[in-house]
Amino acid sequence: MDRRKSIQTIILGAGASAMAFHGCKPDTDLDIPKKTDVAHFGRTPEELERIEKLNSEQFFNEHELETIAVLSTIILPPKEPHGGPIEAEVPEFIEFMAKDIPELQLTLKGGLMWLDHKCNTLFNQEFKAASIGQQKQILDTIAFHDIDIPLDEQPLEIQFFALMRNLTVTGYYTSKVGIADLGYKGNQPNIWDGVPQEVLDQHGMEYDPEWIAKCIDQSTRNEIAVWDENGNLIT
Repeated sequence: MDRRKSIQTIILGAGASAMAFHGCKPDTDLDIPKKTDVAHFGRTPEELERIEKLNSEQFFNEHELETIAVLSTIILPPKEPHGGPIEAEVPEFIEFMAKDIPELQLTLKGGLMWLDHKCNTLFNQEFKAASIGQQKQILDTIAFHDIDIPLDEQPLEIQFFALMRNLTVTGYYTSKVGIADLGYKGNQPNIWDGVPQEVLDQHGMEYDPEWIAKCIDQSTRNEIAVWDENGNLIT
């Protein structure tokens, strides 16, 4: 859901509910925020500048990105109907993270070189061109590490695979594809029929019929409000 529209809905809903309870109507229009940059909502100018700078740079070469794509789909195989790491743009995510956190670069670059060297030694070909059986044979040697030894003290190739696994899973499950695969629907509206009548009677209160019709209509509870470009409620 559009975050700006969500916030506007919350503001309007909270204001309408309060006025409905007190049986009054607003004297003035609610101050709805104006249209904002939805694509970069909540980013400071400095953050936007850094994102633009990082996106203009290239860290991995084409061969390395192709290897990352192959490795990520082995770590997290695609599933129907949503797809896998490629559909979720996990290689692009890892590229960005490598530029955003330079401390990751040596481990990632070194690990990719190790994969190709190991595969060339065993099977006389690059990792991305090997069969899935050959690829898994290599990965099985680095996929599990001794938990009694700190990860940063383990061999580079083991650190590399642990990092790649974490980045792949993080990149996938923070994407629209991964969220859809989880079936996560976000916050859902509760069914609220208003303050019980006995409580209203106890406090000598009552709802304005006009506002109760607007604010407590369960037949429209799943409808999403529509706003124009100036932040005015349309429907």
